[in-house]
Amino acid sequence: MLYPKKLSSKKSNLLIKILLGVSLIIAIILTIINKLTTPEVHWAALANSGIIYIWITVRYSINKRTNIAGHVMIQAIAISILTTYIDYNLGFKGWSLEISIPIIIMIANVTMLVLTIVSHRKYVRYAIYQLIICIYSMIPIYFIQKELIDNYILSYIAIGISIANFILTIVLSAKDVKEAVVRKFHM
Repeated sequence: MLYPKKLSSKKSNLLIKILLGVSLIIAIILTIINKLTTPEVHWAALANSGIIYIWITVRYSINKRTNIAGHVMIQAIAISILTTYIDYNLGFKGWSLEISIPIIIMIANVTMLVLTIVSHRKYVRYAIYQLIICIYSMIPIYFIQKELIDNYILSYIAIGISIANFILTIVLSAKDVKEAVVRKFHM
């Protein structure tokens, strides 16, 4: 059985530069077409934000030292920003704050829980990302307080899942975290 040849670092960097250039050309062409055909609708900005999001994901994924939990955190934040931007450009109906962000928060927390269960010995590597996701998960409280959303159900569910996940993660990994703290701080 033949396996495909692995690209050398030099060739893969060249390929990435070419694809980045193609993406830039596509973004410029989309912007020009948008300005010439329908300048009152900013659809090119939406398409270009998708291109930017894809490159953020690619760039972060290529990094060989990427921690899976860090990747989950970056994706959750990037997708939240992207959906809010799309909602804003479509006249801001609030679906990004009311539906999108709570669902993204729930998925990020469930993903972190699965990571903790599957590799609880490595939880210490995930702990800071788990904490950041937990803090990020409290953003819907701000939306509720400022009355930026009408329907609170998904937001409350997302916050509840985040708190439960954080507590469960600490319970599942308390011994390992304690050992790591003792080892790191020579206690």
